[in-house]
Amino acid sequence: MVTAQDLPDFNNVQKAAERLKKYVHRTPILTAQGLDRICGAQLYFKCENFQKVGAFKIRGATNAVFDLPEEMLTAGVATHSSGNHAAALALAARWRNCTAYVVMPRTAPQVKINAVQSYGAQVTFCEPTLEAREQELTKVISRTGAEVIHPYNDARVIAGQGTVALELLTELPDLDAVLVPVGGGGLLSGTALTVRGLKKKCQVIGVEPQNADDAHRSFYAGRIIPSDNPQTIADGLRTSLGTLTFAIIRDKVDDILTVTEESIIDAMRLIWERLKIVAEPSACVPLAVLLEGRSRVAASKIGIILSGGNVDLDRLPWLKDKV
Repeated sequence: MVTAQDLPDFNNVQKAAERLKKYVHRTPILTAQGLDRICGAQLYFKCENFQKVGAFKIRGATNAVFDLPEEMLTAGVATHSSGNHAAALALAARWRNCTAYVVMPRTAPQVKINAVQSYGAQVTFCEPTLEAREQELTKVISRTGAEVIHPYNDARVIAGQGTVALELLTELPDLDAVLVPVGGGGLLSGTALTVRGLKKKCQVIGVEPQNADDAHRSFYAGRIIPSDNPQTIADGLRTSLGTLTFAIIRDKVDDILTVTEESIIDAMRLIWERLKIVAEPSACVPLAVLLEGRSRVAASKIGIILSGGNVDLDRLPWLKDKV
């Protein structure tokens, strides 16, 4: 049973922002009039694809690792991740001179595997299911004694992820809505803490693939309904909600919407073409929901968190019939 004492609050987000100042980038916010016309709204893209390790995950991982006392770092830190949190934890561990042990699904994009290994983490591969990840992580912890830094179901990680929205709303305090990709829920729950902490009359909406719609189903069922080996191009959104993230999302998020694989690909291509930047499929689901129909989001000034930009350039989805 999750209690209020288990959950982070906006004060924790503010403390995380201070801790992270010298380690993470304050990422830019981009606009594109062409995308505004297509979607019928003013869109503001918070570009965490320009962040260190190429994703917002460095915020939560760094906040968690630097919150640990020195004596808890001697055996290292450990996690399971499809890639971005793994790379983030590896880099944060390197900054604190400790070892990172990472369990990754064997199907993770090679670009993400390469990044994790380049930061010095020790990688163990597993089958691409949540159960396999957790079982393999248990073995690693038993062998090493490392401290677990969960990719999303950790109060320190959630608080760190909330700093994305803190930067966004500091620059754009009059947003009507913030659209956030949701996998395990760390970014969405952290965003909700920030928006509600600032007492903004601003919608917080999660978006996920129809093929990995556990958060949507859980939100409306009022209980966690895990995914079972979901198949989606958005590899970073295949994980299921955690107990902490779900408790915050259920209380503070306005809605969770789903999008098709085709819409994700269309959104990804538009971001590349119109914003002239690299965004990974998971980052593109918020724009995808607007492409599917503006009526799904009743807002005129919308912040979109582009969560990451780690893409296997040899496997671009619109080239699948040509390679």
